[in-house]
Amino acid sequence: MPKYFYQAKSLKGEERSGTAEAKDTHQLARTLKDQGFILIKAEPKEFEERKFRFSLPFFGGVSLTEKMMFTRNLQVMIAAGLSLPKSLETLSAQTKNKKFKKALFEIKEEITKGENFSESLKKYPEIFSELFQSMIKVGEESGTMEQVLEVLTRQMERENELKSKIKGALMYPAVIIFAMIAIGILMLIMVVPKLAETFEELEIELPLTTQVVIFLGTSLAEKWFIIIPVTFLIFFLFWLSLKTERVKRIMDNLFLKFPIISPLIKKTNSAYTVRTLGSLIAGGVPIVRSLKIVSETLGNIYYKNAILEAAEKVKKGERLSESLAVYQDIYPPIVFQMIKVGEETGETSKILQKLADFFEEEVGNATKNITSIIEPILMLIIGAVIGFFAISMVQPMYSMLGAI
Repeated sequence: MPKYFYQAKSLKGEERSGTAEAKDTHQLARTLKDQGFILIKAEPKEFEERKFRFSLPFFGGVSLTEKMMFTRNLQVMIAAGLSLPKSLETLSAQTKNKKFKKALFEIKEEITKGENFSESLKKYPEIFSELFQSMIKVGEESGTMEQVLEVLTRQMERENELKSKIKGALMYPAVIIFAMIAIGILMLIMVVPKLAETFEELEIELPLTTQVVIFLGTSLAEKWFIIIPVTFLIFFLFWLSLKTERVKRIMDNLFLKFPIISPLIKKTNSAYTVRTLGSLIAGGVPIVRSLKIVSETLGNIYYKNAILEAAEKVKKGERLSESLAVYQDIYPPIVFQMIKVGEETGETSKILQKLADFFEEEVGNATKNITSIIEPILMLIIGAVIGFFAISMVQPMYSMLGAI
C-alpha cells in the first residue's frame, strides 16, 4: 500500500501533517474525515523524497538552540512518565520550525507503528547527528533514556555557549569591515565620478593611484548591475570550493598556522573533541565508535583525520593517550596527559568533561584577547585605506596648484 505525505485541517482550525498508508487519496481523505480532519493536500511520499532540494547555508535548517530545547523538554517529559509518542506529538505541536515539526510528527508515527526511536532518527541525518542517534540507541538498549537525554542536553548547552563566544568575538570586526566596505563603495559611486569629471575638464595628468580609484568608481557607477551579481557569484563559487577536500585542507592548514587565529582554532577543536568524547563514553558508547562519531563533529580536516587514525590504532589495541600523542602539533600536551590519567583511574569520562570545561574557559579568554588585538589592526587598515583614497584624490590638485 503506498504512503502519502498529507496536510489536513480540522473544523476548529487545528492543522495536521504527516505520512499515512492508503490505497489512494480518496481512502486517505475518508480516513482523515473519520478523525475529524479535512484533507488539504496529499502527495506520494516517494515524490516528496525525490523533490529537488537546494538550500543556501544558514537557511531552512534546524538550529542548535531548537534541538537543545527539544532535547531538554523531551528529557523532562520522559522523567515525568509521559510516553515517548505523546511527548513527541506535544513537542511537534509546540515547535514553529516547519521542517522540525514535520520530522517530529513523522518520527512519532513511526514509533507508534513499532519502530525504535533511534532507527526513526536515522531518517533525518540533517537534523539529528550521529552523536545524537548513537546516544539514543544506547539509552534504548540500557533503559537509561532519561540520563542519556540529560547528557545530550548538557552537551548541546556547552556547544551553544562555545559557539556564542566565538560569534561574539567575531561580530565586532565583522561589523567594522562591513561598514568600511559599504562606505568605500558609496564614496566610489557618489564622489569619485564627479571628481573624475573635474579632472577631465582641467586636463590634469593623473598619477597611477588616482587612475585606479577613478576606474573603480566609474565601473561601479556605470556597471553596478553586472558587478554586484558577479561578486555574489564569486562568493558562492568560493563557498562551493570550500566543500572540496583540497581547498578545505589548504584553508584549514592556513588557519592552524595564522598567528592570531591558530590558538583559538586549537582550543576550540580540543574543547569539541574532549567534550563530545566524554559525553559518548559517559553514555556507554564503545570507545572506537565514539572516536568515529567525534571525527564527524569536527570541522577542521586535520583534527578529523587525527581522530580517525587514532580510532584505527585503538581498534588494534593501542591506548587512546598513546594514539593521540603523535598529534602534538594540533592538540596541547594536557589532552594526552589527562586521557592517560583517565585510562589509569577508570574515570575517563569525568576527566574529559573537566578538561572540556578548562578548554571552554580558555576559548572565552582567547576570544576576549582576539577582540583587543583585532581592534588596533582594523584601525590601521581603515586609516591606510582612507589615506590611500585621500592621497589619490588630492595629489592631482596639489600638482595643478604647483604648476600654477
